[in-house]
Amino acid sequence: MEQKLLGKTALITGGNSGIGLATARLFRDHGAQVVITGREAATLQQSRELLGGEALVLQRDMGRLDDIELTMADIKQRFGKLDIVFANAAIARPAPFALIDEAHFDDIAGVDFKGVFFTLQKALPLLQEGASLMVTTSISNQKGSPNFSVYAACKAALRSLVQTLSLELADRGIRVNAISPGPIDTPGFGRWEVPDDVVQAARLEFERKSPFKRFGTAEEVARVALFLACADSSYVAGTEIVVDGAISTALL
Repeated sequence: MEQKLLGKTALITGGNSGIGLATARLFRDHGAQVVITGREAATLQQSRELLGGEALVLQRDMGRLDDIELTMADIKQRFGKLDIVFANAAIARPAPFALIDEAHFDDIAGVDFKGVFFTLQKALPLLQEGASLMVTTSISNQKGSPNFSVYAACKAALRSLVQTLSLELADRGIRVNAISPGPIDTPGFGRWEVPDDVVQAARLEFERKSPFKRFGTAEEVARVALFLACADSSYVAGTEIVVDGAISTALL
């Protein structure tokens, strides 16, 4: 198998489960030195075992600026550079718009927008010419998503940020793109502090609306991340690739 990322160093935030972990494994298989972050000690330990001893596995809250800066310091000490950043860490906690308080807003926006913003900013000194930056958005950033007002707004902000940074960083040959997943079968789906029957109803409704009649897999999203990370996408910048089995098209 051709190793498309041989000699590259890649940071994947939220790399301890779901899309992030699938991407970290695929990047490793393609020759990259992989760094992942996550907040949960148990899933980080499982990820360390899956990725092997060469991976740098860090317990960090990427919504906190000091944790972001510490992550970059560790990468600089271990590898000295970054070629790929996949800012994937996010949280989603549904709540009716009328009930959202400042703490709820700050918690979600702190990770889903502020955290991504400063992860990319603080990575700049380590980025090599021709580096690839990616962020995870969501099809909710262009569709109505009741009870996910803060989450969806943050994802829309990231879509805008990608377009701005793709122009601002182009003189360094740095490409910036977004991956916009639809319903993906990951451990994070349904961790919403709501009854199980509500989660199951949501799952069935997504499957019903999907032209493919199924959820996507984390591995299917990871393959798109690999495309954006490697030289195959050398002239792709400032765009958002939707990975949703055409469900957003069906909802037009």
